[in-house]
Parts: sequence; C-alpha cells; structure tokens
Amino acid sequence: MLSIIFIVALVWVAVKMLIWGIKAAWGIARVLAVIVLLPLFIIGLAWIGLFYMAIAVLIIAGIVALIGGVAEA
Repeated sequence: MLSIIFIVALVWVAVKMLIWGIKAAWGIARVLAVIVLLPLFIIGLAWIGLFYMAIAVLIIAGIVALIGGVAEA
C-alpha cells in the first residue's frame, strides 16, 4: 500500500516537473527569439539590400511592442 502511494506521488511530481520544464523552455525560447534572432534578422535584411522590408519588419515589431506594453500596464 505504501509503495502504491509512493509511485502515485512520484508520477505526480514528475509530471509537475515536466510541465514546469516545458514552460521554462518556452520562456527561454521567446527571450532568445526576441533579443537575438529578431535583430539579426533585421540586420541581415539590411545587409543584403532589403532595406524597405527591414523597415517594415521593424515598424511591425515596434507596434507589437507598444501594444504589448500598453496591454501589460
């Protein structure tokens, strides 16, 4: 009986840790994408001569950041 309780508790803790790990990985991926990949993408567009597309992406990112900042407050 005690071993069944232990197994249930162990599975419960393992599932909780798995969910927490997925949430942490998703947060790290979002930060990586916004801080590293988006600026590199915009710089790459400008580097190869697509300035108008880089400016459009930059404007869209700015609008999303403004809306996100207003919605958060």
